[in-house]
Amino acid sequence: MRTEKQNGIVTVLIGGTLLGAIVGVGSLATTPEGRSAVAARTTALAVKTGFKRAREPQAGDWWGGCNDARRAGTEPIYRGEPGYRPEMDGDDDGIACEPYTG
Repeated sequence: MRTEKQNGIVTVLIGGTLLGAIVGVGSLATTPEGRSAVAARTTALAVKTGFKRAREPQAGDWWGGCNDARRAGTEPIYRGEPGYRPEMDGDDDGIACEPYTG
């Protein structure tokens, strides 16, 4: 069990770390090269965590099924986007190849 003093130290350390990260990223983003690096890392993190697709749907896309779309990094596919087909939207909610949550 931590004491109040230990809790205060941990809070200061976490706050200092967050502030350092913010200042570091902010100073990195002052140059065009730095902005590109921040954007690339942010995009990679967004793709890895599922907040962004690795590849946006493109005109002419046609997938044999969701596994093909996933391998291409184009999932989920929304109604009206290239590559969307009702057969790939099992629950008819307008989102084909969405992650299955069980």
